[in-house]
Amino acid sequence: MSQLILFNKPYGVICQFTPLSGHASLKQYIPLSGFYPAGRLDTDSEGLVLLTNDGHLQHRISDPKFKLPKLYWVQVEGIPTPDALQQLRAGVLIRNHQTTQPASVTVIEQPENLWPRMPPVRVRKYIPTTWLELILKEGKNRQVRRMTAAVGYPTLRLIRFAVGHYTIKNLASGDWRILDIL
Repeated sequence: MSQLILFNKPYGVICQFTPLSGHASLKQYIPLSGFYPAGRLDTDSEGLVLLTNDGHLQHRISDPKFKLPKLYWVQVEGIPTPDALQQLRAGVLIRNHQTTQPASVTVIEQPENLWPRMPPVRVRKYIPTTWLELILKEGKNRQVRRMTAAVGYPTLRLIRFAVGHYTIKNLASGDWRILDIL
């Protein structure tokens, strides 16, 4: 039977089972063998990582041609202007002269029941922060961070809340649950 693990990856954990010097790995949280990540999440990002024991399912989740939407909560430095938000919605030129696909972007309140990040995000006394909900249908390397930086609002904290209809709702940081997939 195909199984899917929904893991709420903490900050600083690498998306592989083999430990890397100075970083916790998936193995320290998920004591099961035969599961592999369906996509990745940067070490300095938090939130949903999907793992499966089914290669076909792994491909369907991670292959860009299936365009599963990915929902992120993004804390940025400063208060984005309407023009900056529109640039994110239209697509932004990032490294290597790549333009991102259009994204859905909404200013939100800080998400409820948000766990503290360790180490905490730096606080700058005279610079406010803003939370955004960003939905992408692609996943270039460090894309969200590059997008917000390109419009002048660096990402301070990045949490992937959902991939398709899978979410980290009711999963504490570092927790996981397993689903049987028919």
